[in-house]
Amino acid sequence: MIYLDNSATTRPYDEVRGEMTACMDVDFGNPSSLHRMGIAAEKKVRGARRTLAMQLGADDNEILFTSGGTEADNMAIFGIAQSMKRRGNRIITSSIEHPAVLEACRKLSSMGFEIILAGVDEKGLVDVEEIAHHINEKTIMISIMHVNNELGTIQPLEAIGRLAGRHENICFHSDAVQSFGKLSLAPHKYGLDLMSLSAHKIHGPKGVGALFVRRGTRLDPLIVGGGQEMGLRSGTENVPAISGFGKAVEMACSGQSGKMKEMAKLRTYLLEGIKDSIGDIRINSPEEEGCSPAILNISFEGTRGEVLLHMLEQSGIYVSTGSACSSRKRDKSHVLKAAGLTDRQIEGAIRFSFSEFNTRDEMDITLDRLKIAVASMRKTLKGI
Repeated sequence: MIYLDNSATTRPYDEVRGEMTACMDVDFGNPSSLHRMGIAAEKKVRGARRTLAMQLGADDNEILFTSGGTEADNMAIFGIAQSMKRRGNRIITSSIEHPAVLEACRKLSSMGFEIILAGVDEKGLVDVEEIAHHINEKTIMISIMHVNNELGTIQPLEAIGRLAGRHENICFHSDAVQSFGKLSLAPHKYGLDLMSLSAHKIHGPKGVGALFVRRGTRLDPLIVGGGQEMGLRSGTENVPAISGFGKAVEMACSGQSGKMKEMAKLRTYLLEGIKDSIGDIRINSPEEEGCSPAILNISFEGTRGEVLLHMLEQSGIYVSTGSACSSRKRDKSHVLKAAGLTDRQIEGAIRFSFSEFNTRDEMDITLDRLKIAVASMRKTLKGI
């Protein structure tokens, strides 16, 4: 098996599975209980929180655990909207955000909030000046993702953070699900008030994520009850998942720079091989600067991405046609549409996404099977 769909999810580290099993077999107490079993479970949660905080240069009490990136995005957007609705109703985001952001904003729009979608260029890069143009006295939030999940484009968070920082009433949020564990992240340096994270993109378990909340940021909770997670996310903590998340962070971020250099080499190697051996392509991702080393999006004109995906799957190679969260919808990719691709270019798009476990030999095999699949499909479609 050659797995190149790591932006959708990753294979958990063996050590993560071991950590989670230990939590279920031994440390299975309720973290809110006062006896030894509860204290042991609470220590696991506290340790994971400390691990994330240290990696982000944050305080422990600035990390809230959630059920994943989607809940973290929702918590940030609805929490700010409700807590700041007396100050204003304008929220600025981009046209290529994850559905967890866009759908939350769409719901707020139906509740009377004004949602502004900033455009992007052909590589999916937002224009900071356009964001600045949309700011007015009613703006309460800017939400821009760090790395786009389909194109891999890295957004200029530091510049946007400086812009937001000039306005007392603007809260700055970023969905960093695709960058955490792959790029350097410093929410305080970027001027972020809120940042969403997910475990299963960095070889951790599904069903757990986190939200960085800068000290002093006021959020209305989405879930109320027993007051866990500093009163912002009630409910008994998922100790095995949280502890597994902490272990994944520890491992993914150990030697991160070296891992990313190797991943970038694999990405470049596959890209150059495709450029040299397959014609009529459009490289949708930024080629070098400004792109995550983990994502490569290419349109193979005269093909259908979904069919290519299944042809590669027959050879044990797993890729995607875009975001896993929207792949079952009939609508074409809103990200590629926003980047100006034609319907045919969108139809022929494939996303390759890498992990530290991929090898150059796998790239050679992928390139060989890809050439055969593209040639076969183009011949078939030409004859129809």
